[in-house]
Amino acid sequence: MTFCSVDVKFFTCKLVHTRLGGYMKKFNVAVVGATGMVGNKFLEVLTEKQLPVDNYYLFASAKSAGKKIQFMGKEHTVIELTEDNVAALDGKVDFALFSAGGAVSKEFAPRFVKIGATVVDNSSQWRMYDDVPLVVPEVNPEDVEWNHGIIANPNCSTIQAVVALKPLYDAFGIKRIVYSTYQAVSGAGVQGYNDLKDGINGVAPKKFPHPIAFNMLPHIDVFMDDGYTKEEWKMIEETKKILHDQTLRVTATTVRVPVFYGHSESINVEFCKNTTRDEVKKVLENGKGIIVMDEPENNVYPTPLDCENHDEVYVGRIRMDASVESGANIWVVADNIRKGAATNAVQIVELLIKKASEN
Repeated sequence: MTFCSVDVKFFTCKLVHTRLGGYMKKFNVAVVGATGMVGNKFLEVLTEKQLPVDNYYLFASAKSAGKKIQFMGKEHTVIELTEDNVAALDGKVDFALFSAGGAVSKEFAPRFVKIGATVVDNSSQWRMYDDVPLVVPEVNPEDVEWNHGIIANPNCSTIQAVVALKPLYDAFGIKRIVYSTYQAVSGAGVQGYNDLKDGINGVAPKKFPHPIAFNMLPHIDVFMDDGYTKEEWKMIEETKKILHDQTLRVTATTVRVPVFYGHSESINVEFCKNTTRDEVKKVLENGKGIIVMDEPENNVYPTPLDCENHDEVYVGRIRMDASVESGANIWVVADNIRKGAATNAVQIVELLIKKASEN
């Protein structure tokens, strides 16, 4: 799959490089889906980062249009996401952060590209297009350089996994990965969150097919013909794309658990080279964006509560797998709304700003 025609590619690349190549000291940013769960987190992370931005444009659906939001020390009025309102900003938006679902992204991401913006999209819409980079800044930052106007933010569960796996891949090589995930309800949006909050009091679920309170559901996204869920397929294929290795053997089982924030993952990895637990731990301790919590003798290991409202990926329970010649098990936890969505997208914008400033 490819994203856009030669004409659009040429227009976008020329415009982005011209406008961002040193002629502007500050930038303009649009946030699409600004009133949603991830959109709100975009605003929180942007406030913390204090990027060199002159103007923010906050977009949402007609339902939220006109809403007043206090952000960056001033009051912003939410703009309705329409073709005319996007076109009115022609030449005025450098970057657009999207978290409004795949259908919205499919329609409106190209419209923002057309007016000169580079889009960082949090939906699954563009992730597997051959000409759309799928980026985790700690893992494959170089891929932003070949974007044609759209950069995809990976799936939340994939992001934290590859942050932990990348240094191991570089050090020892990887043959096979087995994912077992335990994913928070916030990954299913506001209604998923409410299904747990209300379900504790016996209210029937509206988002999930079964109660999530005091329960676990081995079912995230839709089931596919081969019995895997789409979430599992995303983890498998996105891992290969981000690590630039289609020979990797990857399998996954993804489970929704009664936790509000923070995805946890048990990752079994088989290496190409022989190694030891101490070497694996040392590599992880030196990995970008990783905090190792691994003192089992003192009951120290990461939990969702440890990672909530943090941007790092936490790793613990490091141990070798004696069932293969060279392999290990690790336990990986991260805040799915921050590092798994908003923070990763904002980090991509930071990369783009840095590269623009260097030109």
